[in-house]
Amino acid sequence: MTDTPTAAMLVIGDEVLSGRTKDANTQVVAKMLGEAGIDLCEGRAIRDEADEIIETVKALSARYTYVFTSGGIGPTHDDITAEAVAAAFDTPIGIRDDARAILVERYGEGADLTDARLRMARIPDGATLIDNPVSGAPGFRLNNVFVMAGVPQVFAAMIENVRDMIGTGPKMHDVSIPCPYPEGVLGGPLTAVAEAHPGVSVGSYPRLKPGGGWGVTIVARSRDTEALAAAEAAIHAMIAGLEGLTTEGE
Repeated sequence: MTDTPTAAMLVIGDEVLSGRTKDANTQVVAKMLGEAGIDLCEGRAIRDEADEIIETVKALSARYTYVFTSGGIGPTHDDITAEAVAAAFDTPIGIRDDARAILVERYGEGADLTDARLRMARIPDGATLIDNPVSGAPGFRLNNVFVMAGVPQVFAAMIENVRDMIGTGPKMHDVSIPCPYPEGVLGGPLTAVAEAHPGVSVGSYPRLKPGGGWGVTIVARSRDTEALAAAEAAIHAMIAGLEGLTTEGE
């Protein structure tokens, strides 16, 4: 059991699953959460389908400290995330005065404030608005779920306003260690290092070396700086012990 806050990212949109749009928002959330000492434990992408959004939000909300969503809060017919999140918590939703005022400030009360744009003022009862400095239309927080736009530039701006709405946990520290040997050579020795340092997460990430052949970058992560330093020393010692082995293959 851990006191470290946890989180999940839910990307909503047929355009992501079809390959037409690249998800850049999960990386933004991961970086922000890492700086806050919160573990991003899961990421999902699902369709613009109301029942699926409702059930997924319910499941993730029950499992994690925070849930972040991107996509589906715009002005078109397939933007159904706000209603689905409200339904997940059995909460009424409608055009809220404070959200409408934000849109009026941007578009005025005239013809530019179309019914489609007013859809972006649909906010569940009791939700807290998330400021959107790019396009104006706010996101919202309902219980432990943060609902934001899917456009990466807008999402990144909105996430900055979420930092003060979440807690923090113990900071995660990491080190990256280049290694000239491929994973096939490292498999046994690196496993032994990881097993000897259970308080540290150790991963290896293959890279193609400029002169040809494969090496890896070994990344060690821990909230315990002393444990991390010990693991780092052990990794350097392991690499030194492999000196003279071929670096070709893999």
